[in-house]
This record gives sequence, C-alpha cells and structure tokens, in this order.
Amino acid sequence: MSVHIEIDHRKARHPEKLLRPDNPIQRKPAWIRVRAPTHPIYHETRALMRAQGLVTVCEEAACPNIGECWAQRHATMMIMGDTCTRACAFCNVATGLPGPLDATEPARVADAVAKLGLRHVVITSVDRDDLPDGGAAHFAAVIAATRAAAPATTIEVLTPDFLRKPGGAETLAEAAPDVFNHNLETVPRLYPTIRPGARYYQSLRLLDQVKRLAPQIFTKSGLMLGLGEERAEISQVMDDLRIADVDFITMGQYLQPTVKHAAVARFVPPEEFAEFAAMARGKGFLQVAATPLTRSSYHADADFAEMRATRAARLAA
Repeated sequence: MSVHIEIDHRKARHPEKLLRPDNPIQRKPAWIRVRAPTHPIYHETRALMRAQGLVTVCEEAACPNIGECWAQRHATMMIMGDTCTRACAFCNVATGLPGPLDATEPARVADAVAKLGLRHVVITSVDRDDLPDGGAAHFAAVIAATRAAAPATTIEVLTPDFLRKPGGAETLAEAAPDVFNHNLETVPRLYPTIRPGARYYQSLRLLDQVKRLAPQIFTKSGLMLGLGEERAEISQVMDDLRIADVDFITMGQYLQPTVKHAAVARFVPPEEFAEFAAMARGKGFLQVAATPLTRSSYHADADFAEMRATRAARLAA
C-alpha cells in the first residue's frame, strides 16, 4: 500500500529542496563547536532588532558566531526582506517570491546603527532578481540614511551579484560604502551544484567594476571551504581576485544547515586554514581572515581598521 503525503510548498522555508534526497548532517569536530548564546547584551541586541522590525543574516543564515557577535553589539543587517529569489545549495535563507520593498527600511536600519553605537556596520541582503536593478538603489538609500544618522560609522555592504541588472556596480560605487563585499562562495567548478543561479565571472566582474569606478573603496570577497574544492582551485580563485584588485579575502568552513542542503565534503582543520591564509598574504591581499569559524562579517570592524592601516602604511612606504 502506498502513502501519498501532501506538501504545502507555500509554507516551506526551502520549497525547491523538498524533493531532494537527504544528506545526513555530520558531527562537527571540536574546533567548530560553539556555545549557545547567553550573554545579556546578546538579548538586548536581539530585542532592538525586533523593536526596529529588522532582519539579520546572523539569524536567517544560522551563523555559528551569533552569540559572540551580538554580545559585542555587532549585527549584520539584512535588507529587502527575508526571502531570496535564488536557491543556493549552501544557504539557509528562505527562498520564494519576496514582498515589495519597504520605503521605511533605510531609516530604520540607520536608527538601529545609531542606537547600537556601531563603529562599523555590515549591510547585506537577499537576492532580488525580481527587481529591475536587483535592489542596488535600495542599498544606496540605506547607505545614505546610515551616513546621515551615524556619520562616524564606517559602512560595509555585502551585495548580490546584480546578474543581468545593468548599473548595479555604478550605483554602489556612487553610494561610496567604505567596503564593498561580494562573495564568490566557492570555486567555479562547483557553481552548477552549489550556486546554480550565479555565474562565477559575473561575480568577479562586479568586484572589478566597483574597484575601477571607485578605487578608494576597499573590496572584499569570501570562500566557503569543505565543499569538495581542490587546493589548486582555491589558489586560482585567489589569483582571480587579485587580478580584480580585491583587497580582502575571507575563508571559513561550510556548515550544512539541514539535510536538504549540500553535504559537507570534509571539515578543514585549523592548520590548513592557516596555510591558506599564508598563501593569500603571499599573493598580496591587504587583509586575510581564514579560520573554520570565519564568516564575511565576523570581526569586520577590527579587520577593517587593520586593513585601512595596512593600506596607509603601504602608501607611505
């Protein structure tokens, strides 16, 4: 006797993954485990985000560093809603058709940045392939509002790739964030399975365009390791990023959010991350962050200060 199970795709967080075979989640090694958040400032930060009606990638992407970061009042704002138009195999952000943009969001983000007293803020977003400009103008509005409300705060944006959205690079360059980040995420060979909605060379081109249009903006990109990439492929991605004059590379361990997401091919040990960090420094990056728990916005304020100092020292030499 067969049993038919009805699935409500409208209520599923990842409807496109429901029919995929399960990938069992492996037990994490000791070096990747973190404690549950308990610090009182963590709860204060969480309450402020709720009061402002804001979404954070810290929660949506199930970041393992949320307890540490929120206890220090570091939070990465995720704008343009909580629903992404892409369906990347690694990402825990909900997928589907997003709602309309909220015109009050730039002011609410700016107000939260001012109330938290942030020295440095990271602003990211879901992919919005449904918008004519991919959300570039909304990013610019958030940057402008934050500059007005918290002029001493440095601003880092982590944007989508603006695939088939002409003008995205120009809009972001004109908005002049202090750091422009767009993650390559993985090596080009793995794009069809890990990042199927994206194109490796579009992502590289975006980073290159922003740097050419506004050389004063620091550019940044990141990789997840442990998806099956080879050492030579990682080295080639680093070379590609340096050709695009990217200043900062981050590398962290991929962690599988659910059984429907891409499996972890292996857990990369800390000493291997140290080797990749040394390789990246040898290739000329101004700043490198490479540990199992590294994420795009992890320690972003301290890393930005160090990167700015390194650039100043090189220019003075």
